Formats: sequence, structure tokens, C-alpha cells
Amino acid sequence: MLESSFGLTFFLKSPQKKITTHRKTDIRYVYMRITVDGIPKETSTKRKWDANRWDQKTERATGNKEDARALNFFLDSMVMKVHQCKSDLIYNEQTITTQKIMDYVLGRIAPKAKVLEEFQLHNDEMLALVPKEYAKGTHERFVTARSHVGEFIKFKYHVDDMEFRELSYEFIKDYEFYLKTVRKCSNNTTLKYISNFKKIVLRAIDKEIITTDPFKRFRGKKTKLMKKPLSRQQLTILENHQFSTPRLATVRDIFIFQCYTGLAYIDAFNLKKSDIKTGIDGEQWIISARQKTGSPINIPLLPKAVEIMEKYRCHPICLKRGSVLPVSSNQKMNEYLKEIADLCQLDCTLNTHKARRTFGSTVTLNNHVPIHVVKEMLGHHSVKQTEQYALTEEQAIGREMQELKNRLNKKEINNPNLSSDKILRLEAEIQELKKQLAKQNSDQSSFPDQYTSVA
Repeated sequence: MLESSFGLTFFLKSPQKKITTHRKTDIRYVYMRITVDGIPKETSTKRKWDANRWDQKTERATGNKEDARALNFFLDSMVMKVHQCKSDLIYNEQTITTQKIMDYVLGRIAPKAKVLEEFQLHNDEMLALVPKEYAKGTHERFVTARSHVGEFIKFKYHVDDMEFRELSYEFIKDYEFYLKTVRKCSNNTTLKYISNFKKIVLRAIDKEIITTDPFKRFRGKKTKLMKKPLSRQQLTILENHQFSTPRLATVRDIFIFQCYTGLAYIDAFNLKKSDIKTGIDGEQWIISARQKTGSPINIPLLPKAVEIMEKYRCHPICLKRGSVLPVSSNQKMNEYLKEIADLCQLDCTLNTHKARRTFGSTVTLNNHVPIHVVKEMLGHHSVKQTEQYALTEEQAIGREMQELKNRLNKKEINNPNLSSDKILRLEAEIQELKKQLAKQNSDQSSFPDQYTSVA
């Protein structure tokens, strides 16, 4: 915000105690006074000068001696410093005040916040809240995101860090291009890293480090991916395959358990025997909360899930941890699932999250479970999230289309499922038939009553 009035003055001020006793000199301190919107503040420049060699009209020392030129150069630099402060305040859209300028000139300002320093501060605070509020993996993603920003700053600007005020729309677009080209990230992965960085920028705005958002004009569009679930046929093949290695059989069983419960990997890993409770129907339910969001999950256990749960009831790992299943690390699980997919000759990539999608579509929605019920079992906050899992398999499409064909092929006039166009055509045919019979018999009243209208 611009000031309505501004003044900068240098003048000499006599000290309380006389500096020198020399008769021909009158040594005083050089003072600076800044006035903004009628509010003045003054301070000593810590420089002394003879009043006999000072011109108050020009506010500078007189003469061409070395000491006079040195003082004038110093005062000119003070003027430049004041105007630099004004420019910075205007750039950051801050109000110009006497106090702010004076603090700047006297060096009473906080160091300017830098991007990577603030990013690190955020990550340290997040780490302190693991695992209470954040998962360990979430912190690790932000550590990676900071690393990418740091590498980009070195790559593009050849510096170790930069101030927040130097961020711009161009910086964001160049960073996006860097991630896609130099880092070779996919579009969706790029947008995730940019989203992580945006959180730090918005945090800086909240802390009033900067006032403008460099992301204001940035628009990123995610690529829609078709993450297909297992089909009913693929799920059956996986269930019935006989593995020679117990390790693979165990991983397969855990995966199948996820397919029939919809649990995410971390929730399956953390599932305790105490989470298995008797539900409202008297059957066994999983009653717990998702680690990712904290939202409640209430899932009635299907027979296949109960069978797998009972199979591992006395497994050493389950007894030691008090867990329902002997789940290993997510990395190991996904590694073994790739091997399982090859052995079962499945033409898809198996991973722990595919099980959750399979539950959401093949096991539930494909068997006519209402989507709002599936939403509750998956622990989603909205149906919109669940709709992403509602990928109907080809078998379901074929079945629904066959039922549609059967309905359309029915010829009964009173079929309520006939389309309005077809009903009109049938009525027209009946009217034409009535006319023909009337001409032949000359008696319209003999036309059967049951054909006089169409339901």
C-alpha cells in the first residue's frame, strides 16, 4: 500500500554533552528523520560533523575534502537503503510505515524466509506428529518432495536456496517441466509433488511471509487412469491355484482376504483380533477405523474372509503381534504378488490396492450391493470417492445388456417396460386393424374389447 506522504531529512543535532572544546569547531551528530503519513521517527547515523561545514538546504557536508565526500557518500547510501525498503514493501503489498523503514535501516529485521528452510521446518513438525497425526509414508513423501524442489533450484538458478518472494508462476511452470523431463515423472506423479510444494507455499502465505500466491494461475489436470479390479474369473483362478511355496500361498490368502473385506494394506497389517466383534446381526464384523483418514469402518465378514482368518489364527506371527493375519511389508507383499500373477497367468499387475478395488466393484457393486453401503464399508467420506472404484467388469455389462434385450423383445402389449415409442406404434397398428375389420364386417362393435387400449 502506498503512503500518502513521505519525507526523509538529514540534520545536525547538538549532543547533551559537548564533544569538543575547540573554539573554531561545532561538532554535532548527524541525524536522519523519516516521516510517513505525518508520523516522524528519527535516529542518529552515529556520524559526527562540524556544523560550520554543513549545508542544511542540501542536507550534505560542504567542500571537496575527502572527509566531506565520505560523509556524503554514506548519506547517499542511507537514502538508497530507505528507498529499497519502500520498494520491498510495495512489492510484497505491505503497508509502508515509519517503523518498518526505520527497522530496516537499523537492521532490526528478521532474516528473509527461504523456501527450503521453511520446507524443512514443515517436515520436522510433521515428523514430530508421526504416527499420531501422520503416517510415516506421508512424511517420507514430503522429504522426497523437498529434495526435488532443492534439486530444481540448483538446476535452474545455481543456488542452494531462494527467498519466497522470488517465487512466481514461471517458477511453478518450470518446476513442472523439470519434473516431467529431467526427473521423468508421469503427469499424475508430477502433480502430486507440485501439490506437496503448494502446501508449503500456502503455509508461507498464512504466516505472512508472502502475500501473493504463485500458484494462483497454475492449473494441472490429472490423467484419468483405468485401474481395473480383478474380474470374477480372475479372482476364482487366484483362489483355486495351488502354490508349492507356503510364502506365496500366505501372501495370496492375505490378498484374497483384502478382496473380501476391502481393507487397505496398512489396515490389514494393523488388524487386531480385538477388531473382530459381533455385529448387529449376530455375525462377525470388522469394527475399526482407517489409519489413513481415521474414518470408521464396519464390515460384515464374508465366509471366505472368515475361512482365511481361521486358517491363520495360530500362526506364530499372529500370536506374537496379536494380529489377524501374518502381513509382511507392503514392498514384500507387492513383490510376491507380481510373482503370483505370473504363476496364475493373470494378464494384469497385482498389488495390495487392487484387492481394495476388487472388493469395491467385483465383490460388492457387481452383486448389487448399493453404492452408499459400499462407501461405508470402504470408509470413504463421500460417494464420489466410491464411484472411482465402481468399474463394472465385462461380465456384468454383458449380463445387464442381455436383460435389456429380453425386456425389449417381449411382445405383450401390457408390458410396462415397453418404450413410449413402441407403445404408440402398437396403438397405430391396432387402429389400422380396427378400420380393416370395420370395412369387412361393417360392425365396429364386434372388435374385441381387450384390444381397445394399450397399458
